[in-house]
Amino acid sequence: MLAMIQIQQIPFPLETARELLASYRSPLYVYQGDRLRQTIDFIRNSIPYPRTKFHFASVTNGNVSLLQIFREGGWGLHANTPGDAFLGLKAGFLPEHIVYSGSNLNSQEMEQMLEWGVTTFNLDSVEQLKLFGKVYRGKFADSPQLKLGFRLNLPELTGESRIGVRPKEFPAAITIAKSFGLKLKGLHFYRGTGTNATEAFTQVIDKVLATCKLLPDWEYLDFGGGFGYAYKRGGAVFDWQKFGEELTRRVEKLDRKIDLIIEPGRAAIASCGSILTAVVSVKWQGEKQEKQIVGVDTTVANLSVRSVHGGDREIVSFKDTKKSPLHQTDVCGNTTYSRDYLGRNCQLPSLQNGDILAILDTGAYGYAMSSHFLHRPRPAEVLLEGGKHRLIRQREGYDILLNNQVFN
Repeated sequence: MLAMIQIQQIPFPLETARELLASYRSPLYVYQGDRLRQTIDFIRNSIPYPRTKFHFASVTNGNVSLLQIFREGGWGLHANTPGDAFLGLKAGFLPEHIVYSGSNLNSQEMEQMLEWGVTTFNLDSVEQLKLFGKVYRGKFADSPQLKLGFRLNLPELTGESRIGVRPKEFPAAITIAKSFGLKLKGLHFYRGTGTNATEAFTQVIDKVLATCKLLPDWEYLDFGGGFGYAYKRGGAVFDWQKFGEELTRRVEKLDRKIDLIIEPGRAAIASCGSILTAVVSVKWQGEKQEKQIVGVDTTVANLSVRSVHGGDREIVSFKDTKKSPLHQTDVCGNTTYSRDYLGRNCQLPSLQNGDILAILDTGAYGYAMSSHFLHRPRPAEVLLEGGKHRLIRQREGYDILLNNQVFN
Protein backbone atom coordinates (compact mmCIF):
# COMPACT_ATOMS: atom_id res chain seq x y z
CA MET A 1 0.00 0.00 0.00
CA LEU A 2 2.86 2.41 0.61
CA ALA A 3 3.49 2.41 -3.14
CA MET A 4 0.35 4.47 -3.51
CA ILE A 5 2.10 7.57 -2.27
CA GLN A 6 5.55 6.88 -3.61
CA ILE A 7 7.03 7.99 -6.89
CA GLN A 8 5.36 6.76 -10.03
CA GLN A 9 6.82 6.17 -13.46
CA ILE A 10 5.00 7.00 -16.69
CA PRO A 11 1.73 8.45 -15.36
CA PHE A 12 -0.41 7.25 -18.28
CA PRO A 13 0.08 5.88 -21.82
CA LEU A 14 1.61 7.94 -24.62
CA GLU A 15 -1.69 7.84 -26.48
CA THR A 16 -3.38 9.56 -23.54
CA ALA A 17 -0.65 12.22 -23.36
CA ARG A 18 -1.04 12.94 -27.06
CA GLU A 19 -4.81 13.16 -26.75
CA LEU A 20 -4.54 15.57 -23.83
CA LEU A 21 -2.12 17.88 -25.60
CA ALA A 22 -4.16 17.77 -28.80
CA SER A 23 -7.21 18.83 -26.79
CA TYR A 24 -5.70 21.36 -24.39
CA ARG A 25 -2.22 22.23 -25.77
CA SER A 26 1.18 22.18 -24.11
CA PRO A 27 2.26 22.74 -21.40
CA LEU A 28 -0.52 21.25 -19.31
CA TYR A 29 -1.18 20.36 -15.68
CA VAL A 30 -2.82 16.92 -15.50
CA TYR A 31 -4.34 15.46 -12.31
CA GLN A 32 -5.31 11.80 -12.00
CA GLY A 33 -8.51 11.74 -9.99
CA ASP A 34 -8.47 7.98 -9.44
CA ARG A 35 -5.00 8.14 -7.95
CA LEU A 36 -5.98 11.06 -5.72
CA ARG A 37 -8.99 9.17 -4.36
CA GLN A 38 -6.80 6.14 -3.61
CA THR A 39 -4.34 8.28 -1.66
CA ILE A 40 -7.13 10.00 0.26
CA ASP A 41 -8.51 6.60 1.33
CA PHE A 42 -5.07 5.23 2.16
CA ILE A 43 -4.18 8.12 4.48
CA ARG A 44 -7.63 8.19 6.07
CA ASN A 45 -7.49 4.47 6.87
CA SER A 46 -3.99 4.70 8.36
CA ILE A 47 -5.10 6.20 11.70
CA PRO A 48 -7.51 3.92 13.62
CA TYR A 49 -8.37 6.43 16.36
CA PRO A 50 -12.16 6.86 15.91
CA ARG A 51 -12.33 10.60 16.64
CA THR A 52 -9.89 11.54 13.88
CA LYS A 53 -10.77 14.17 11.30
CA PHE A 54 -8.67 14.77 8.19
CA HIS A 55 -8.38 18.25 6.71
CA PHE A 56 -6.66 18.89 3.41
CA ALA A 57 -4.10 21.72 3.53
CA SER A 58 -5.26 23.62 0.46
CA VAL A 59 -2.16 25.84 0.45
CA THR A 60 -0.68 23.04 -1.69
CA ASN A 61 -3.42 23.13 -4.33
CA GLY A 62 -6.49 25.35 -4.46
CA ASN A 63 -8.26 24.03 -7.55
CA VAL A 64 -11.95 23.80 -6.61
CA SER A 65 -12.52 20.60 -8.61
CA LEU A 66 -9.76 18.86 -6.65
CA LEU A 67 -10.99 20.27 -3.34
CA GLN A 68 -14.38 18.74 -4.13
CA ILE A 69 -12.76 15.30 -4.36
CA PHE A 70 -11.44 15.75 -0.81
CA ARG A 71 -14.89 16.84 0.36
CA GLU A 72 -16.46 13.79 -1.30
CA GLY A 73 -13.85 11.66 0.49
CA GLY A 74 -15.11 12.89 3.86
CA TRP A 75 -12.25 15.32 4.55
CA GLY A 76 -12.45 18.86 5.85
CA LEU A 77 -10.24 21.78 4.84
CA HIS A 78 -7.21 23.33 6.52
CA ALA A 79 -6.89 27.04 5.75
CA ASN A 80 -3.69 29.03 6.17
CA THR A 81 -5.33 32.21 4.86
CA PRO A 82 -8.80 33.65 4.27
CA GLY A 83 -8.27 32.84 0.59
CA ASP A 84 -7.96 29.15 1.45
CA ALA A 85 -11.27 29.36 3.33
CA PHE A 86 -12.93 31.22 0.44
CA LEU A 87 -11.95 28.49 -2.03
CA GLY A 88 -13.08 25.81 0.41
CA LEU A 89 -16.51 27.37 0.71
CA LYS A 90 -16.76 27.56 -3.08
CA ALA A 91 -15.90 23.84 -3.19
CA GLY A 92 -18.86 23.11 -0.91
CA PHE A 93 -17.14 22.63 2.45
CA LEU A 94 -19.32 23.62 5.38
CA PRO A 95 -17.79 26.45 7.44
CA GLU A 96 -17.61 24.19 10.50
CA HIS A 97 -15.47 21.76 8.49
CA ILE A 98 -12.79 24.40 7.88
CA VAL A 99 -9.93 24.81 10.37
CA TYR A 100 -7.90 28.01 10.23
CA SER A 101 -4.27 27.76 11.35
CA GLY A 102 -2.37 30.79 10.15
CA SER A 103 -0.44 33.88 11.08
CA ASN A 104 -0.94 37.60 11.41
CA LEU A 105 -4.54 38.21 10.42
CA ASN A 106 -5.80 41.78 10.68
CA SER A 107 -9.15 42.57 12.26
CA GLN A 108 -10.95 42.81 8.91
CA GLU A 109 -9.76 39.32 7.96
CA MET A 110 -10.82 37.90 11.30
CA GLU A 111 -14.23 39.47 10.90
CA GLN A 112 -14.56 38.07 7.40
CA MET A 113 -13.69 34.54 8.56
CA LEU A 114 -16.26 34.75 11.36
CA GLU A 115 -18.90 36.10 8.97
CA TRP A 116 -18.26 33.11 6.73
CA GLY A 117 -19.03 30.90 9.72
CA VAL A 118 -15.61 29.37 10.36
CA THR A 119 -15.58 28.12 13.95
CA THR A 120 -12.10 26.63 14.56
CA PHE A 121 -9.14 29.00 14.81
CA ASN A 122 -5.57 28.15 15.79
CA LEU A 123 -3.99 31.53 16.46
CA ASP A 124 -0.30 32.35 16.21
CA SER A 125 0.33 34.69 19.16
CA VAL A 126 -1.12 36.20 22.30
CA GLU A 127 -1.50 39.48 20.43
CA GLN A 128 -3.61 37.68 17.79
CA LEU A 129 -5.73 36.33 20.64
CA LYS A 130 -6.32 39.87 21.96
CA LEU A 131 -7.30 41.12 18.52
CA PHE A 132 -9.54 38.13 17.92
CA GLY A 133 -11.22 38.66 21.28
CA LYS A 134 -12.04 42.28 20.42
CA VAL A 135 -13.51 41.30 17.05
CA TYR A 136 -15.47 38.45 18.61
CA ARG A 137 -16.85 40.51 21.50
CA GLY A 138 -17.78 43.41 19.25
CA LYS A 139 -19.97 41.53 16.78
CA PHE A 140 -19.95 37.75 17.20
CA ALA A 141 -20.49 37.07 20.91
CA ASP A 142 -23.80 35.37 20.10
CA SER A 143 -22.18 33.08 17.50
CA PRO A 144 -22.05 29.30 17.98
CA GLN A 145 -19.39 28.15 20.40
CA LEU A 146 -15.96 28.52 18.89
CA LYS A 147 -13.08 26.07 19.01
CA LEU A 148 -10.19 28.36 19.76
CA GLY A 149 -6.60 27.24 20.10
CA PHE A 150 -2.97 28.17 19.61
CA ARG A 151 -0.31 27.13 17.21
CA LEU A 152 2.31 25.55 19.42
CA ASN A 153 5.93 26.69 19.59
CA LEU A 154 8.22 24.08 21.18
CA PRO A 155 11.81 25.01 20.25
CA GLU A 156 13.20 21.86 21.88
CA LEU A 157 11.28 19.82 19.28
CA THR A 158 11.32 21.95 16.15
CA GLY A 159 14.14 24.43 16.70
CA GLU A 160 13.69 28.17 16.70
CA SER A 161 10.57 29.21 14.82
CA ARG A 162 8.59 32.37 14.30
CA ILE A 163 5.38 30.37 14.43
CA GLY A 164 3.31 29.75 17.51
CA VAL A 165 2.93 30.35 21.24
CA ARG A 166 5.23 28.88 23.91
CA PRO A 167 3.82 27.09 26.97
CA LYS A 168 5.11 29.76 29.37
CA GLU A 169 2.63 32.14 27.70
CA PHE A 170 -0.37 29.90 28.38
CA PRO A 171 -1.39 31.23 31.83
CA ALA A 172 -1.65 34.82 30.64
CA ALA A 173 -3.38 33.72 27.45
CA ILE A 174 -6.00 31.72 29.39
CA THR A 175 -6.79 34.81 31.47
CA ILE A 176 -7.04 36.99 28.35
CA ALA A 177 -9.34 34.51 26.61
CA LYS A 178 -11.59 34.37 29.70
CA SER A 179 -11.88 38.17 29.70
CA PHE A 180 -13.53 37.92 26.27
CA GLY A 181 -15.78 35.02 27.23
CA LEU A 182 -13.60 32.55 25.31
CA LYS A 183 -11.79 29.32 26.17
CA LEU A 184 -8.61 27.87 24.71
CA LYS A 185 -9.64 24.36 23.70
CA GLY A 186 -6.81 23.07 21.54
CA LEU A 187 -3.29 23.17 20.20
CA HIS A 188 -1.93 22.88 16.68
CA PHE A 189 1.48 21.22 16.40
CA TYR A 190 3.36 21.86 13.15
CA ARG A 191 6.39 19.60 12.78
CA GLY A 192 8.00 21.43 9.86
CA THR A 193 7.74 21.66 6.10
CA GLY A 194 8.10 18.44 4.11
CA THR A 195 9.30 16.10 6.86
CA ASN A 196 9.67 12.51 5.59
CA ALA A 197 11.14 10.90 8.73
CA THR A 198 8.30 9.11 10.53
CA GLU A 199 10.22 9.23 13.82
CA ALA A 200 10.26 13.02 13.66
CA PHE A 201 6.52 12.82 14.37
CA THR A 202 6.23 9.74 16.58
CA GLN A 203 9.03 10.71 18.97
CA VAL A 204 7.35 13.99 19.93
CA ILE A 205 3.84 12.69 20.61
CA ASP A 206 4.26 12.36 24.39
CA LYS A 207 5.71 15.85 24.73
CA VAL A 208 2.94 17.40 22.66
CA LEU A 209 0.23 15.60 24.64
CA ALA A 210 1.79 16.67 27.93
CA THR A 211 1.79 20.28 26.72
CA CYS A 212 -1.87 20.06 25.71
CA LYS A 213 -2.75 19.09 29.29
CA LEU A 214 -1.64 22.56 30.40
CA LEU A 215 -4.91 23.87 28.92
CA PRO A 216 -7.71 23.28 31.45
CA ASP A 217 -10.35 23.26 28.68
CA TRP A 218 -8.42 21.06 26.27
CA GLU A 219 -10.72 19.32 23.74
CA TYR A 220 -8.70 18.84 20.54
CA LEU A 221 -5.22 18.26 19.19
CA ASP A 222 -4.45 19.38 15.66
CA PHE A 223 -1.37 17.29 14.93
CA GLY A 224 -0.72 19.52 12.04
CA GLY A 225 0.87 19.27 8.69
CA GLY A 226 4.39 19.20 7.38
CA PHE A 227 4.04 15.58 6.26
CA GLY A 228 6.56 15.07 3.49
CA TYR A 229 6.58 13.32 0.15
CA ALA A 230 9.43 11.34 -1.42
CA TYR A 231 10.11 13.19 -4.65
CA LYS A 232 13.18 11.08 -5.42
CA ARG A 233 13.36 7.31 -5.77
CA GLY A 234 15.18 5.73 -2.86
CA GLY A 235 14.44 8.60 -0.48
CA ALA A 236 12.79 8.31 2.92
CA VAL A 237 9.06 7.62 2.71
CA PHE A 238 6.71 8.66 5.50
CA ASP A 239 5.10 5.57 7.09
CA TRP A 240 1.48 6.57 7.62
CA GLN A 241 0.47 3.26 9.19
CA LYS A 242 3.25 3.34 11.79
CA PHE A 243 2.45 6.97 12.58
CA GLY A 244 -1.26 6.20 12.89
CA GLU A 245 -0.71 3.25 15.19
CA GLU A 246 1.69 5.14 17.46
CA LEU A 247 -0.52 8.22 17.67
CA THR A 248 -3.66 6.17 18.33
CA ARG A 249 -1.97 4.16 21.08
CA ARG A 250 -0.83 7.31 22.92
CA VAL A 251 -4.09 9.24 22.54
CA GLU A 252 -6.21 6.31 23.72
CA LYS A 253 -4.24 6.27 27.00
CA LEU A 254 -5.37 9.81 27.86
CA ASP A 255 -7.73 10.42 30.77
CA ARG A 256 -10.17 12.20 28.45
CA LYS A 257 -11.63 11.81 24.97
CA ILE A 258 -10.26 14.38 22.54
CA ASP A 259 -10.77 15.15 18.87
CA LEU A 260 -7.74 14.53 16.67
CA ILE A 261 -7.18 16.63 13.54
CA ILE A 262 -4.65 15.64 10.86
CA GLU A 263 -3.77 18.05 8.05
CA PRO A 264 -1.94 16.41 5.13
CA GLY A 265 -1.08 18.64 2.20
CA ARG A 266 1.56 17.56 -0.29
CA ALA A 267 1.48 13.98 1.02
CA ALA A 268 -2.12 13.68 -0.15
CA ILE A 269 -1.95 15.38 -3.52
CA ALA A 270 1.60 15.48 -4.89
CA SER A 271 1.54 12.12 -6.66
CA CYS A 272 -1.66 12.71 -8.63
CA GLY A 273 -0.26 15.63 -10.64
CA SER A 274 2.04 15.87 -13.67
CA ILE A 275 3.03 18.62 -16.06
CA LEU A 276 3.09 17.57 -19.70
CA THR A 277 5.54 19.58 -21.78
CA ALA A 278 6.78 19.34 -25.35
CA VAL A 279 10.40 19.39 -26.47
CA VAL A 280 11.15 22.43 -28.65
CA SER A 281 14.95 22.37 -28.81
CA VAL A 282 17.78 19.85 -28.42
CA LYS A 283 21.52 20.49 -28.39
CA TRP A 284 24.55 18.57 -27.19
CA GLN A 285 27.41 19.88 -25.08
CA GLY A 286 30.65 18.56 -23.60
CA GLU A 287 33.97 17.57 -25.09
CA LYS A 288 32.43 14.51 -26.70
CA GLN A 289 28.94 16.00 -27.11
CA GLU A 290 27.80 13.63 -24.39
CA LYS A 291 25.38 15.92 -22.49
CA GLN A 292 21.91 16.57 -23.85
CA ILE A 293 20.41 20.04 -23.34
CA VAL A 294 16.67 19.87 -23.88
CA GLY A 295 14.49 22.96 -24.17
CA VAL A 296 10.79 22.59 -23.38
CA ASP A 297 7.74 24.84 -23.59
CA THR A 298 7.24 25.31 -19.86
CA THR A 299 9.26 27.10 -17.17
CA VAL A 300 10.22 26.99 -13.50
CA ALA A 301 7.59 29.68 -13.01
CA ASN A 302 5.07 26.84 -13.30
CA LEU A 303 6.62 24.97 -10.37
CA SER A 304 7.38 25.72 -6.75
CA VAL A 305 10.67 27.18 -5.63
CA ARG A 306 12.82 24.09 -5.08
CA SER A 307 14.54 25.46 -1.99
CA VAL A 308 11.19 26.03 -0.29
CA HIS A 309 8.86 23.22 -1.26
CA GLY A 310 10.80 20.17 -2.38
CA GLY A 311 13.68 19.16 -4.58
CA ASP A 312 13.76 18.31 -8.25
CA ARG A 313 10.75 16.47 -9.57
CA GLU A 314 11.30 13.30 -11.56
CA ILE A 315 11.11 13.88 -15.32
CA VAL A 316 10.23 10.97 -17.59
CA SER A 317 10.03 10.43 -21.33
CA PHE A 318 7.28 8.47 -23.06
CA LYS A 319 9.90 6.82 -25.27
CA ASP A 320 10.72 3.15 -24.78
CA THR A 321 13.98 3.39 -22.82
CA LYS A 322 14.67 -0.32 -23.41
CA LYS A 323 15.36 0.50 -27.05
CA SER A 324 17.22 3.76 -26.52
CA PRO A 325 20.30 4.44 -24.38
CA LEU A 326 19.99 7.03 -21.62
CA HIS A 327 21.98 10.26 -21.61
CA GLN A 328 22.79 12.81 -18.96
CA THR A 329 20.25 15.52 -19.68
CA ASP A 330 19.42 19.02 -18.47
CA VAL A 331 15.79 20.01 -19.06
CA CYS A 332 15.54 23.77 -19.52
CA GLY A 333 12.56 26.12 -19.52
CA ASN A 334 11.45 28.61 -22.14
CA THR A 335 12.85 31.79 -20.61
CA THR A 336 16.28 33.43 -20.55
CA TYR A 337 16.43 33.17 -16.76
CA SER A 338 19.77 31.47 -16.12
CA ARG A 339 18.28 29.19 -13.45
CA ASP A 340 15.35 28.05 -15.56
CA TYR A 341 16.18 24.37 -15.08
CA LEU A 342 13.28 21.98 -14.60
CA GLY A 343 15.72 19.15 -14.06
CA ARG A 344 19.50 18.72 -14.12
CA ASN A 345 21.50 15.60 -14.86
CA CYS A 346 18.36 13.60 -15.62
CA GLN A 347 18.74 10.24 -17.33
CA LEU A 348 16.68 10.50 -20.51
CA PRO A 349 16.83 8.95 -23.99
CA SER A 350 17.88 10.93 -27.04
CA LEU A 351 15.06 13.38 -27.69
CA GLN A 352 13.83 15.45 -30.60
CA ASN A 353 11.41 18.30 -31.20
CA GLY A 354 7.82 17.30 -30.53
CA ASP A 355 8.63 14.57 -28.00
CA ILE A 356 6.58 14.72 -24.79
CA LEU A 357 8.00 14.78 -21.28
CA ALA A 358 6.14 14.46 -18.00
CA ILE A 359 7.29 16.25 -14.87
CA LEU A 360 5.97 14.06 -12.07
CA ASP A 361 4.58 14.75 -8.59
CA THR A 362 3.45 18.31 -9.32
CA GLY A 363 0.05 18.04 -7.64
CA ALA A 364 1.39 20.02 -4.68
CA TYR A 365 2.97 23.45 -5.01
CA GLY A 366 2.75 23.34 -8.80
CA TYR A 367 0.00 25.65 -9.94
CA ALA A 368 -0.35 26.91 -6.36
CA MET A 369 3.11 28.53 -6.55
CA SER A 370 3.14 29.31 -10.27
CA SER A 371 3.58 32.91 -11.31
CA HIS A 372 3.81 35.29 -14.25
CA PHE A 373 7.57 35.55 -13.86
CA LEU A 374 9.01 36.74 -17.18
CA HIS A 375 5.41 37.32 -18.29
CA ARG A 376 4.43 33.84 -19.36
CA PRO A 377 0.68 33.13 -18.99
CA ARG A 378 -0.06 30.01 -16.97
CA PRO A 379 -1.11 26.65 -18.47
CA ALA A 380 -4.50 24.97 -18.21
CA GLU A 381 -5.40 22.32 -15.65
CA VAL A 382 -7.15 19.06 -16.57
CA LEU A 383 -8.69 16.28 -14.46
CA LEU A 384 -8.24 12.73 -15.79
CA GLU A 385 -10.59 10.26 -14.13
CA GLY A 386 -12.28 7.02 -15.10
CA GLY A 387 -10.69 7.12 -18.54
CA LYS A 388 -12.19 10.54 -19.28
CA HIS A 389 -10.74 14.03 -19.07
CA ARG A 390 -12.17 17.48 -18.50
CA LEU A 391 -10.88 21.02 -18.20
CA ILE A 392 -10.81 22.35 -14.63
CA ARG A 393 -8.95 25.63 -15.25
CA GLN A 394 -8.62 27.49 -18.50
CA ARG A 395 -5.28 28.36 -20.07
CA GLU A 396 -4.42 32.00 -19.61
CA GLY A 397 -3.96 34.36 -22.53
CA TYR A 398 -1.70 37.38 -22.70
CA ASP A 399 -4.57 39.63 -21.62
CA ILE A 400 -4.11 38.22 -18.10
CA LEU A 401 -0.92 40.29 -17.87
CA LEU A 402 -3.00 43.49 -18.04
CA ASN A 403 -5.44 42.54 -15.29
CA ASN A 404 -5.94 45.38 -12.79
CA GLN A 405 -3.37 47.60 -14.49
CA VAL A 406 -4.38 51.23 -14.87
CA PHE A 407 -2.80 53.10 -17.77
CA ASN A 408 -3.65 55.68 -20.41
